[in-house]
Amino acid sequence: MGNLRSVTKALEHVAPGHHIVLTSDAEVVSAADKVVFPGQGAMRDCVRELDERGLRDAVIAAAASKPFLGICVGAQLLFESSEEGGDTPALGVFPGKVVRFPTALMVDAAGARLKVPHMGWNEVWHKQAHPLWAGIPDGDRFYFVHSYYMLPAHDALTTGASRYPFEFTAAVARDNIFATQFHPEKSHAAGLQLLKNFVAWDGQA
Repeated sequence: MGNLRSVTKALEHVAPGHHIVLTSDAEVVSAADKVVFPGQGAMRDCVRELDERGLRDAVIAAAASKPFLGICVGAQLLFESSEEGGDTPALGVFPGKVVRFPTALMVDAAGARLKVPHMGWNEVWHKQAHPLWAGIPDGDRFYFVHSYYMLPAHDALTTGASRYPFEFTAAVARDNIFATQFHPEKSHAAGLQLLKNFVAWDGQA
C-alpha cells in the first residue's frame, strides 16, 4: 500500500548485490531471508489487501522467524487493533493498539493548534539500544506522515520516541522485529543508514 516503490528503491541503493523483490506472493515472502513490510493509507484497506492476497499468514510467520522491518502502517498493523475506521482488528503480533492524535491535546507550548496528520521532519530519541540505531545520532530527524500512533501495552517494546506535542512511540522492537512510525526511505541520510543497518542485521537485538 502506497510507498512500496520508494522503499524498494531505497533498499536497492543501500544493498547493492542483494536481491530485492517487491512482491504480493505469499510464497516469495515465506522464502525471503528478510522481510520489509511497508504501508501507507487506511488501516482497513491494508488489512483487506492482505487477506485478499493471502498474505496475512505469511506476514505473521515472517515476523516470528526472520529479520523483519515494519514501516508506517506496516508497523501499526503489527498491533492488535486500530481506532482508524472504528475499531479495526490488525495482526496481533504485538500487544497494544493504534490510536488517533487526540484533538484536545493538539496544541503547542504557545497554545497554537497543531495539525493532524503529523507531517514533516521530527527528532527521534533512542529509548533502548538496538543494532538498527548504529551510526544514527540520538535525536536525529526522520520524516513522518500519520494521524494515528502506536500505543504498545508494554513500555519495553518502545525503542524510539518522538514528540507531537507529547511523547509518542516512534519505533518498536522485539527479538527479530523492528518497526517504525516514520519513513526511513524518505529520511535521507539517517533513514538510509537505518535501512543499511537492517540489511546487515541478523535479527538479534
